[in-house]
Amino acid sequence: MAENEQKPKEEKDEKQSPILTPETIEHERRELEKTWFEPRGVIGWLSNTNHKTIGLRIICTAFVFFGLGGILALLMRIQLAFPENNFLGPDLYNQFFTTHGSTMMFLFAVPVMEGMGIYLVPLMVGTRNVAFPRLNAFGYFVYLIGGILLYAGLILNIGPDTGWFSYVPLAGPEFSPGKRVDVWSQMITLTEIAALVGAVEILTTVFKQRAPGMSLNRIPLFVWAMVVTSFMVIFAMPAVMTSSSMLSMDRLTNVSTHFFNQAEGGDPILYQHLFWFFGHPEVYIIFIPATGFISMILVTFTRRKTFGYTALVLSMIATGFIGFGVWVHHMFTTPLPQLGQGIFTAASMMIVIPNGVQIFCWLAMLWSGKWNLKTPLVFVLGFFAIFIIGGLTGVMLASVPLDLQLHDTFFVVAHLHYVLIGGAVFPLFGAIYYWFPKWTGRMLSEKAGIINFWLLFIGFNLVFFPMHILGLNGMTRRVYTYIPETGWGELNFLATVGAFIIGVSVLSFIGNVLYSLKNGLVAGDNPWGADTLEWATSSPPPAYNFQYIPIVQGRHAIWERTEDAPVITGLNVKKREALATTIHDAAPEHKYELQSDSIYPFLLALATGGTFIGVIFHPIAIPIGGVLSVLALFGWFWSNSLAHIRSTHEEVEKDPQNPEPSLKPVEAKI
Repeated sequence: MAENEQKPKEEKDEKQSPILTPETIEHERRELEKTWFEPRGVIGWLSNTNHKTIGLRIICTAFVFFGLGGILALLMRIQLAFPENNFLGPDLYNQFFTTHGSTMMFLFAVPVMEGMGIYLVPLMVGTRNVAFPRLNAFGYFVYLIGGILLYAGLILNIGPDTGWFSYVPLAGPEFSPGKRVDVWSQMITLTEIAALVGAVEILTTVFKQRAPGMSLNRIPLFVWAMVVTSFMVIFAMPAVMTSSSMLSMDRLTNVSTHFFNQAEGGDPILYQHLFWFFGHPEVYIIFIPATGFISMILVTFTRRKTFGYTALVLSMIATGFIGFGVWVHHMFTTPLPQLGQGIFTAASMMIVIPNGVQIFCWLAMLWSGKWNLKTPLVFVLGFFAIFIIGGLTGVMLASVPLDLQLHDTFFVVAHLHYVLIGGAVFPLFGAIYYWFPKWTGRMLSEKAGIINFWLLFIGFNLVFFPMHILGLNGMTRRVYTYIPETGWGELNFLATVGAFIIGVSVLSFIGNVLYSLKNGLVAGDNPWGADTLEWATSSPPPAYNFQYIPIVQGRHAIWERTEDAPVITGLNVKKREALATTIHDAAPEHKYELQSDSIYPFLLALATGGTFIGVIFHPIAIPIGGVLSVLALFGWFWSNSLAHIRSTHEEVEKDPQNPEPSLKPVEAKI
């Protein structure tokens, strides 16, 4: 009887063998596939916690919202194509431009960057999943609920109509009765919860689950970009969640606070400080991951090692720090002390320095490298042309006297889009062309990619460059029509033509993706000859990412790997185990069992979303939602506790004579 009880335990605790024969490798591969099997069906879809699945869901969902926001932009451009046009009424136009801006900032730009990080970071650092898989799934569902809320409001004619920033007193109860602003404020809270979840996942995974040998000075630049971004998210997002929650409490008749009601001792300027303390760092939360894309693409397609690695890392960190000190340049038209305005003008110009350092490092790589001019590199070259224009207009708007004249004109609209589309969307498209083979095992069409680029580049400049001139000529933003005598008609018509060219560009991209999913050229594991660890596994990767955790021997992990490079063995093939390493040097510390698939993150997301949506109508939703959330959390923690009762964390077996991982031509056993 005792023998019968012992056998299952031995099978359950089967570890990878330190002797790698073909038979052993194949046996352990089959066991890992069983252990990391991804559930199927509706329940399986709702329960999946694999970081690659969740990351692709976030990316695809973000692009759906990108398409919806783009359609709203096209409808607005049709309205503005001619003077005194009646295609859209003023109320619908207000809902459209508010929903468009909110979509692009909260439902597309930030989530798509975090989605790229959720998918790529664990692969780049050589681990099997993010640190908290269930929390990761929860974050996605909360984000999805927030996006559905926004568009459900628009369909029901209660879409927000006070701008993507919802300034008070316009957004307060006196001037915006009804539920439109409440829909916006709860969408903000839900999407920022999701952003905070993604930031926690990325930071913990990077600092505690890197492959042995990947010390801090060997981390890939995209991973550094996501680390800086995640810290910014943690410090910035609570500010906008606080401002939107305070706005909700001001508006709810059952609460009726007066945070922003000046007649009752509140301060409307406080709202702007809270919002823009988040709002301007958000620009860099969107931009910094794009700098990581650029660095990765340039290394691969110039066929040279990173120029100025330390300078690039420090520049990203400096951008993150300075980005929190420039928010007041959005408020130069408010009654602020002139000394304060001067300080924020200086900070706004100072942030150009780290960005300039990055650009010159990238130019040095282009200058000294051997170009492989493929679609990802073409999009990066387009970034240089567009982002520099956006940066120059940003320096112009940092000047208080000029900003007083240009504030709330189309000049600001043009600047914003040159920075965000030029600085983020162009690198993002390049990154998708670069990593699509990793996700699918297929190559996107190069010819279609070049067509996609030129249509986007030409269309973008046709739309937004004329807006600089319109703004200088006095056309204010957020107006739904204008009279012929202003002389704005021709430039607006040109911008509308450019918007449709962008639409064709996006359609060409979608067609390329759909065609290539089944008919694209088979990519192979590393079609670009890249240098980072995500290309060291198959394309697409298995559910467990790496059968044997690699040991990193240099900053460019694949290029600097020796033929007799060791790997890590000893992880349990019957459990979802990851290797935890030290923060600085990534020395093996202990084995850690990751959480399994579960339906409870989805249930908790439903409870969370229902609570915030219910608050729109009555505060009673808070205790009801709290009870439902506790029940979901009980199931989550109970199932997790049962799994951990059956297993314990095991310390890494270290050789007392050689505590660091060996780089001998043998397998490093743990």
